[in-house]
Amino acid sequence: MRDDTTLEQVFDWRGRRVRWTRFGTGPAVVFCHGTPWSSWLWAPYAQALAGDFTVHLWDMPGYGASSKDAAHAVSLDVQGELFADLLTHWGLDQDHRSAPHVIAHDFGGAVSLRAHLLHGARFASLALVDAVALAPWGTPFFRLVHEHADVFAALPPAVHAGAVRAYIAGASHRGLTDTQLDALLAPWTTPEGQAAFYRQIAQADEVYTEVLEPRYPSLDLPVHVVWGSEDTWVPADRAHRLADLVPGARLTLVPDAGHLVQLDQPVRLATTLRAWLTEQA
Repeated sequence: MRDDTTLEQVFDWRGRRVRWTRFGTGPAVVFCHGTPWSSWLWAPYAQALAGDFTVHLWDMPGYGASSKDAAHAVSLDVQGELFADLLTHWGLDQDHRSAPHVIAHDFGGAVSLRAHLLHGARFASLALVDAVALAPWGTPFFRLVHEHADVFAALPPAVHAGAVRAYIAGASHRGLTDTQLDALLAPWTTPEGQAAFYRQIAQADEVYTEVLEPRYPSLDLPVHVVWGSEDTWVPADRAHRLADLVPGARLTLVPDAGHLVQLDQPVRLATTLRAWLTEQA
């Protein structure tokens, strides 16, 4: 059986190689991952929706299967501009009829919002899942690494792997299997991946979301804010604040789920997203 979630396509953007794939039939749906994740997290959802939607998966540069060149910035401002250009490359920005439905998690929320609010990318609808959109954000570990990225980048590989594994495990409320942990950790365990892990944290800055916050009341598209009720990385109070700022936004709290709501409550999340997309399409 063909694995449709293999990112067999490449988009070259200012020296970066962005790996992506597209499959299915119907209105366009684009998934955006966050940090320290990749499109792997959204792949089962894309497969489940492909019978009714043309789904798009991609890895941001610095993440997953995309390039991790040390000379290339991977900050949120760069990712937002790149995403807008990627939609153009896919032919999804020509008019309102071709505009995609976007589903964005974690940093992907900020990337999508920047693409739309600052770079004019058209969306048919936007689902923000445990999204980085309002300050303050970043776990204590994230903030510690941000202040000492060079020190952490020099950790012995085994120590690095153990630290990142524990960090990733903390994003789940219900607990991850070894297979899930291995898959989420894998992109960061090569020498290139270890350096990229700390580089993307070092380049994180709340200024990239602060510039967006005054613009949220101007959003003029269907927005669904979906959140794990037990998220300790980006607590659910942000969900309420975000939904209050966006005119007409819908809010859904997923019970018994943490920041990795995709793995904590896959059936509830899949049902919620399919119902939302079906309604919007």
